[in-house]
Amino acid sequence: MTTTAHRPAAAAPAAPAPSPPRPTRRQRLSVLDLKASPYLYIAPFFVLFGVVGLFPLGYTFFVSLFDWHLLTGRGEFVGLGNFTEVLRDRFFWNSLFNTVSIFLLSSIPQLAAAVLIAAVLDQNLRARTLWQMSVLLPYVVTPVAVAMIFTNMFGEQYGLINNILGSFGVDPIMWKNETLPSHIAIAAMVNWRWTGYNALILLAAMQAVPRDLYDAGAIDGAGPVRRFFSITLPSIRPTMVFVIITTTIGGLQIFTEPRLFDPVAAGGTQRQFQTTVLYLWEMAFQRQNFGKAATIAWLLFLLILLFGLVNYLVSRRIATAADGGRTGPRSGRWRRRPRAEDSVVPDAAANTGTGAPRAAAAPTTTRRTR
Repeated sequence: MTTTAHRPAAAAPAAPAPSPPRPTRRQRLSVLDLKASPYLYIAPFFVLFGVVGLFPLGYTFFVSLFDWHLLTGRGEFVGLGNFTEVLRDRFFWNSLFNTVSIFLLSSIPQLAAAVLIAAVLDQNLRARTLWQMSVLLPYVVTPVAVAMIFTNMFGEQYGLINNILGSFGVDPIMWKNETLPSHIAIAAMVNWRWTGYNALILLAAMQAVPRDLYDAGAIDGAGPVRRFFSITLPSIRPTMVFVIITTTIGGLQIFTEPRLFDPVAAGGTQRQFQTTVLYLWEMAFQRQNFGKAATIAWLLFLLILLFGLVNYLVSRRIATAADGGRTGPRSGRWRRRPRAEDSVVPDAAANTGTGAPRAAAAPTTTRRTR
């Protein structure tokens, strides 16, 4: 018996797929809007930051490379010569010491007082809004008025504080002619003005903490002090870091308070409270040396970056310690693989009640590969 195989007929060529319709102008604009609009929304910030931030910073570095005079303008190119001369200037290091000293005397008590005031205002007080507004009043007062008030208070002959000390038989303190007393007086001016401002920022963070945490802590027997250190401070840690960084930047750029504390001399007769910004002002507008003034500005910028980096690292270490040193899956620590004998498999026969024995599973081994 023979069979004849017939070759199948060739398939007809497939018709070409229709080309997609060309998008209209409105559709193209819609796609462009979706892609470009996010960049347009954030563009004003970057444009403004470039105009008032990056350009002055870069131009200041450009000026620092020349022997630039206030009246004659740009002189010859000196490269890093201005940096070398400024770093050898003892007045620069004196101003740097005064800046750091006033910064420490003002920032540490300021932050401690701000946290305490915010914790008090966070309680159920009567006329809470009135107390919050009163805390902000020192910040509203102009720096000139603050300087006039504190200059009279810290006067060496007829000042209020020396008169009070004299009534107890204490010799008058030379607030303007000695280094440490002048730093304390200027730090008092800074603290009086900025403590309430920082306290309100911390108060806003405290009020955002869920009250259920406090109720749970009270049920567990934690007192007010324990709840403050165990609940409040860890919850407002990001705001604390923000306040510390902004206080650092403002403290290292202090100018108004020491300038108005003694309007006659720029930083005292012996430069005992001349800060870095005050020395920059003297170099630019009294000595009329814009090249060295720009160099001082850049060195101060690098100092602020250094302090900001230290604050970031310290706050990060504190946050890691508060979290118990937990690490993520990419922490680099070796973790032992689970083995077969570590897992407990329930016997299905025991669950069904048949009592039929089950074969023991063969042990498995796992090789660690690099």
